[in-house]
Amino acid sequence: MEKLAIVVPCYNEEEVLKIASEALRGVLDDLIHKGKIAEDSFILFVNDGSKDRTWELIEEEHQAHPVQVCGVKLAGNVGHQFALTAGLITAMDLSDVTVSIDADLQDDVAVIEEMIDKFHNGCDIVYGVRKERKTDTFFKRTTAQGFYKVMEMMGVKTVYNHADFRLMSKRAVEQFSKYQETNLFLRGMMPLIGYQTDCVYYDRKERVAGESKYPLKKMLALAFNGISSFSVKPISMILGAGMIIVALSLLAAIYALISYCTGHVVPGWTSLILSIWFLGGIQLMAIGLVGQYIGKIYIEVKHRPRYNIEKVLK
Repeated sequence: MEKLAIVVPCYNEEEVLKIASEALRGVLDDLIHKGKIAEDSFILFVNDGSKDRTWELIEEEHQAHPVQVCGVKLAGNVGHQFALTAGLITAMDLSDVTVSIDADLQDDVAVIEEMIDKFHNGCDIVYGVRKERKTDTFFKRTTAQGFYKVMEMMGVKTVYNHADFRLMSKRAVEQFSKYQETNLFLRGMMPLIGYQTDCVYYDRKERVAGESKYPLKKMLALAFNGISSFSVKPISMILGAGMIIVALSLLAAIYALISYCTGHVVPGWTSLILSIWFLGGIQLMAIGLVGQYIGKIYIEVKHRPRYNIEKVLK
């Protein structure tokens, strides 16, 4: 049977780590008992530079369950996307199939069996997709739906209501490892792999303990990174806006010339100042947007390591 690795990125998850370990070990035991995965399948916790006792708890779990619990300690905090990537690449050589899931257990671990079944039926990637967003606040639900619509408008392929709860076969992870960009947006990268995919649907739960590691600021940063990493349409939109403004300016010039010739000249200090501020704002926004893309190019061409692994427990 195929060897499963459940990859769990962790940042300051001391309150929930043992609960997550127990729940995921239960999933492994059940799947092993049913003959769907190999007996040496395991959980791989990735410590993303946590400042609490997260790594100490991972070591304790590894000592108590040396076969089922493994760990990767990153040298510093690199962020969720990089930590998850580190876990996937590490698990690639140790397993035949991986499932990535967050430590907060909001994603339903019960559907991992369904993912495995779809993998056995030939799927290389199986996305965990939320059925609905009733548990979210109105603001979060609205902004999330807006995010997916904007991504679609920008031409970025994503799976609606899917985060980073997914199954990947060994060859899918191997193909993913060839994507070497520094500006990671995994939700947009996975559809590019192109192998057979499917989805499983579940109801998202409340967080078991602790606080969310994705506040509004990080969510907005992730959304902008996703758009700017996969689409140049924002630059095209700025160009289009500039052309429209130039056209309106020509119409305004014609109107001003006609008013001057007919003697109906009205002092326009207010409109002039507003126009200057408006056009100045458009220019600054355009320069800033292009600067963001140039900054991403600058980061990419340096080819710095995306993460440094300090210690591995296996």
